[in-house]
Amino acid sequence: MKLLKTCGWLLLAFTLQSLTGCVSVKMSEPTPSMANLEKLRAANLAPVKAGSFILAPGKNAALDRGVSGLRGSSVTPANGSFAQQLRSELVTELKAAGLYDEAADVVIKGELTNSQVDAAIGTGTAKLSARFIIQRAEKTVYDKELSVNSSWESSFVGAIAIPEAINQYTALYKQLIGKLFDDREFKSALARQK
Repeated sequence: MKLLKTCGWLLLAFTLQSLTGCVSVKMSEPTPSMANLEKLRAANLAPVKAGSFILAPGKNAALDRGVSGLRGSSVTPANGSFAQQLRSELVTELKAAGLYDEAADVVIKGELTNSQVDAAIGTGTAKLSARFIIQRAEKTVYDKELSVNSSWESSFVGAIAIPEAINQYTALYKQLIGKLFDDREFKSALARQK
């Protein structure tokens, strides 16, 4: 009887492991979105360049390299840093709108402050936060932390839950940049000088 019970537990453990599976996904290089492109075109902004995007001071370095909460699976940024992934997303959107200029005297910098995903059974969650700083001729004209989050129905089956969690997490990068573009103070800081 004890042997039968032990075999039952082993079978259950094996089944659960096969249902979750382990995946390692590298994020792709960003592509521009029509929604963000329309926001930029409607805002009448001055050209800008991207400065340094780093992990916020005092944060654990692991926050910038990977996320946990994916049932043993992982997501890594395209170039080794989630802060750099965020910078790439910003630059891609600005270039698509014709607003990126390496010679501009206005620079956007960033600090990654939060990055998490949880493919929990029942409800999955993800959050991404960053502090954005805009300097015009080396004077700070904008300094704000912005956050986006997501929650969704998360399956018991890992083969379904993990890809969905990865999709929800990676979509937050476009959403966070879109939230920046929507910010009234951001648009004011980048308004074309008359």
